[in-house]
Amino acid sequence: MPETTESRRDDFSESGSGRPFPHSLDGTRTEVVHFSSSEQMVATLGTQDEGLRMVEGLYPDVAFLARGNVLSITGPSGTVPRIMHLMEEARAMVARHVTMDGALWEQLVTMLKARPEASVVDILTQDILSSRGRTIRPKTLNQKNYVDAIDRNTVVFGIGPAGTGKTYLAMAKAVQALQRKDVSRIILTRPAVEAGERLGFLPGTLNDKIDPYLRPLYDALHDMMDPETIPRLMAAGTIEVAPLAYMRGRTLNDAFIILDEAQNTTPEQMKMFLTRLGFGSKIVVTGDITQVDLPSGTRSGLRVVEEILQSVDDINFSILDASDVVRHRLVGAIVSAYNDWDEEHHTLVSPHTLPPNIRNANTGAKTASQASANQTPKEPSN
Repeated sequence: MPETTESRRDDFSESGSGRPFPHSLDGTRTEVVHFSSSEQMVATLGTQDEGLRMVEGLYPDVAFLARGNVLSITGPSGTVPRIMHLMEEARAMVARHVTMDGALWEQLVTMLKARPEASVVDILTQDILSSRGRTIRPKTLNQKNYVDAIDRNTVVFGIGPAGTGKTYLAMAKAVQALQRKDVSRIILTRPAVEAGERLGFLPGTLNDKIDPYLRPLYDALHDMMDPETIPRLMAAGTIEVAPLAYMRGRTLNDAFIILDEAQNTTPEQMKMFLTRLGFGSKIVVTGDITQVDLPSGTRSGLRVVEEILQSVDDINFSILDASDVVRHRLVGAIVSAYNDWDEEHHTLVSPHTLPPNIRNANTGAKTASQASANQTPKEPSN
């Protein structure tokens, strides 16, 4: 039985949180949400009203009263409709059997603050992959655009800070493509560049030394597939995890290929990798241009590739930022703080310093790149 929402003006003595409930004055509006059952109300507002408490904290000038299966919302006439939209989106997600925990409420609130009139249900309920009781799906609008770009394009660049899901979502799309038999193999690669450390004197074979660079890709695979099947698929060549240097001289047909940590490629390496593309294959390149570990004076291939490929069809640049961080909430705050510090001190390259054509890539804009501080390197030899 569908629920109804109705408007009315009432004076309540107190809110569900114990704060004085505001009397109806000019500019004050009350809206009432009716839930079909107490179970639906709990599922929507969260265990122990976790979601409701989050909304209360964001809107201190709004009072909430929960009685039975009814939630009354009273506050400024310009604010209450936005909260009603938020509640309707949350209830629609519950209707699609999504559990509204604190993390999902935070994502929902963040998305609707950025786009108050948006309908985000389709974004937050788009399943990519289900594995061992977990469902992988995009959690922000930019992540949804990124996933859609992977579906529509042969080559996609996912550029953004740590924790934005650029590699994890690409891995999920690769596993999905393999399960659907859209491709016959997955190839995962990274440049073997130290992040400030020097590992060359560690004991072991070359593979032992390289393994730490590739470990994050193995970790993601284990999240998405039965761990017992991974060794078998790797032995058969269905899944390959290898350093970027191993790609030279190959043509990769019928494969889903992911280049991770691409900010640590040189322009020559980037060209070498992209020209490995074969028939029936798809490439996703991910990286964070604020964390380049190349030697001083070496320009990142990820920073120049958009200037070179901006006019090539079937190539997409998807930009993610601090608002797309889906790790611990402090990760987003850390990324934002570093970006602010970077802008003030001009020592690192932040996403805000990207050429306009990269910043506008998600909207399909193709503006000319701004002049770079360094000249584009000469064409590498074959």
